Amino acid sequence: MKKPLIVEIRHHTGFDYAEPVRTSYNEARMTPVSDATQLVRRSKLQVTPAVNHGRYVDYFGTEVISFEITEPHRRLVVEANSLVERRPVGLGEELELQSLRTTAISERYVEYLTPTGRSTLEAQSIDAVHGGAPQSVHALAEHVADFVRSHMAYLPGATSVSSTAQESWNARAGVCQDMTHVMVAMLRSFGVPARYVSGYLYPATAIEPDVAIAGESHAWVEYLGGTWCGIDPTNGLRETERHIIVARGRDYDDVPPLKGVYDGTGSTQLGVEVEMTARSV
Repeated sequence: MKKPLIVEIRHHTGFDYAEPVRTSYNEARMTPVSDATQLVRRSKLQVTPAVNHGRYVDYFGTEVISFEITEPHRRLVVEANSLVERRPVGLGEELELQSLRTTAISERYVEYLTPTGRSTLEAQSIDAVHGGAPQSVHALAEHVADFVRSHMAYLPGATSVSSTAQESWNARAGVCQDMTHVMVAMLRSFGVPARYVSGYLYPATAIEPDVAIAGESHAWVEYLGGTWCGIDPTNGLRETERHIIVARGRDYDDVPPLKGVYDGTGSTQLGVEVEMTARSV
């Protein structure tokens, strides 16, 4: 049996403000989840300026750390450090697409079947993917992932963090966020519940313990195929133990690593830095 991947993750981000901000309220979704395939051994969030944190789990099962800063500040810095054990991922039973087209499925998974502003495609944009599509759910997911990857170029700067599936599809280019939005939209058009997953991808296939390497935030898709199954349209592979899950939702708007409101003028996001280190313990 393949061994789990144990990886330490440091995620550093924040905001610079044009003028001192008197008050800000923020939410961080930067704590990996613990579930059947992933165990968080430890996790810590450090905020500068130092403040007390509140914690809750949101509707989609993501741990959220909330904090309010009531002293004047020109910069907000947030750093999350986690140690995660990620186990190999298997597929559930093979289902036929028709088995998902029931009232019970449509009612239970309505959030993951209903298009959102970020995950809506016009009918003419999805017609081609329906041609010759397989009727088994796992094969269909691979068909859609291959279709998205073959029709969209991975091109940083072609879109923005606020881009929709339709905008990135029109450009036939984008990053993992965009390809995930497009694939989610296409799967939902078949009646397959699909959700947006955010987290990290350990970038090296050859694991070298105790060597820190540059990582990055990543996004991929989970679809209902008996159980929730992950697939990565950007890299053309199924979810692996190298995919570290942080948050799930209907689209990116449910999962941003850091968001908030503040009393002040403009802000600029600091560069995001992710460092990942495989551990042998």
